[in-house]
Amino acid sequence: MSADRTDFAAVSGYLFGLKPRGRKLGIDRMRLFAAELGHPERGLPVVHVAGTNGKGSVAAMVESILRAAGWRVGLYTSPHLVHLGERVQVNRVPLADDEIVRFVNELDPAADRVGAKYGADDRPSFFEFMTAMAFLQFKRSRCDLAVMEVGLGGEFDATNIVDPDVSVITSIGLDHCEYLGNTIEQIASAKAGIIKPGRPVVIGRVPAVAETVIRAIAASRDARVASVRDAFGEAIEGYPQTSLNGEYQRWNAATAALAVRTLDPRWSIDEHAIARGLENVAWAGRWQKTTIGGRTVVLDASHNPEGADVLAANLREFVREAGRRPIVIVGALGRERAKPLLEAIAPHAAEIHLVVPNEPRATGHAELAELVPADFGGRVVRSRVDELFPARDRCEVGTPSDPVVVTGSIYLLGEVLERIDSGAADVPPPR
Repeated sequence: MSADRTDFAAVSGYLFGLKPRGRKLGIDRMRLFAAELGHPERGLPVVHVAGTNGKGSVAAMVESILRAAGWRVGLYTSPHLVHLGERVQVNRVPLADDEIVRFVNELDPAADRVGAKYGADDRPSFFEFMTAMAFLQFKRSRCDLAVMEVGLGGEFDATNIVDPDVSVITSIGLDHCEYLGNTIEQIASAKAGIIKPGRPVVIGRVPAVAETVIRAIAASRDARVASVRDAFGEAIEGYPQTSLNGEYQRWNAATAALAVRTLDPRWSIDEHAIARGLENVAWAGRWQKTTIGGRTVVLDASHNPEGADVLAANLREFVREAGRRPIVIVGALGRERAKPLLEAIAPHAAEIHLVVPNEPRATGHAELAELVPADFGGRVVRSRVDELFPARDRCEVGTPSDPVVVTGSIYLLGEVLERIDSGAADVPPPR
């Protein structure tokens, strides 16, 4: 590693420069990296969460429930919204910048040793560095349990070197097809790769063909299956409420509750802890309603076709309750994500403002404009985040009475949150 090893900007720049290596799937390199660090992941009780959508929300819910039960809990999620340290939290306290600097300086020599075995151009990736930081932080902080969210897929994800107490698959949809396959069955198989021999697996709301694949893989590994539909029914009636908004969060809440109920009884997770944890869960950017300069603004990450269907339902309900259509600000990564997103937005929006997130894979203005449905009758505006949110208490779009929905890429939501509230993604422990 070059540049100033004590400067967070230099260290984070170094880390982000490792991102292209993350495109190489497989866990052999992560196993070797962990071995060089003394296997900090071993002996750590883990709830391992995969899924096309909902895995971040479910991970946050499980963490909140476990903490409400009195346990010290590590939480590993991705991507971050505003601060890099959000990815690694202990009792919802994120890694500080100086801690990240120390970890990178500690991890870099081990990464060099991995590179010496694999080749200088095949050192650990950005995600593998962050995963290693999580393992070390959780071990040194003496976490009782950790909730680990899969980054991509499951079978070949860096987090999959854990031996979890329970695995969770929240949902299955078509996303990351270039890595995971072009069918629901192929994607289900990739995500079911987190199922370990003899360890239970919880299935959320997944298509029937996906459930068939997951159950077959679980049976081959002697892993007991717990299904949300079997446990709660299609309507998930009589279920405790969650502090997160959106109908889909009821399914996520049921999945999280079933996951903690599936843990060994020694963890003593009672119904009071489940209810309290769900009532106090904090997870920014998931149909998150806030007020900016007296106007309602909703922030909602929706980055794939399955998420677009949920967004359409939420927008429909929003229009029904508000009695008017919102102005929608949208940005996406890739045409295959932007198209269903704009199709979901168009029937419910008064105006659509197109923005390009500050991310190399972001879809440009021209392509976004091309994908707006031809029958959309409102204004389509090309804009920038700094124009729309020029200050913490200002949203410069439409009139002060117009409701606003910001949706699409989580990178876009992070940019907005950074401008309106630099601490928005750093949430305190629940009451």
